[in-house]
Amino acid sequence: MSDTGNSRKATSIHKAEFDPILKKYVYYGTALALFASIVGIVVLPFWLILGNIYINRYFDNLYCELTTRALHFKKGIWFQTERSIPLDKIQDLTFHEGPVLRWLGLSKLMVETAGQSAQGMSDMSLTGIINSRQFREMVMDQRDNITDRGQYTAPSPGESSSSLNDLTPILTEIHKTLQSIDRKLDNS
Repeated sequence: MSDTGNSRKATSIHKAEFDPILKKYVYYGTALALFASIVGIVVLPFWLILGNIYINRYFDNLYCELTTRALHFKKGIWFQTERSIPLDKIQDLTFHEGPVLRWLGLSKLMVETAGQSAQGMSDMSLTGIINSRQFREMVMDQRDNITDRGQYTAPSPGESSSSLNDLTPILTEIHKTLQSIDRKLDNS
């Protein structure tokens, strides 16, 4: 297949690093949530003893990489989550910095994509990236590079375009429908 846009392999631009303070944030945040719930009070002593082991393994499995074509993210120990979001689908990256995050010097970067749910949920949440504002700029700059380069250009004369040939019947049908609507509006 000779699709010039998809045949190139994505190359790494930047591998994000996570701030070790994130371990404390997750450890104490989980302990507080367990303390606040009835069932959690029973689990809290186990968390206080084994939580550091879990957090260290979780932190070691965090991975975020910006490539020339996508943003890749991986997290989890037992239940792993792995996401790849194409850069041309990213609408915005927003910061959420509550008082605790600011006090710890952390920020949460929320990735918002085209077509995400209308419930205000983001497609990806990246908490604790070192130099998160600089990382955000790298992602947005690469997204702009992709979208600027990816704009449609008409094929040169003599160049075959099977995708345009596939659209011709559909466009013809749309044209006929619009003409029919136009005639009906003129008659009324």
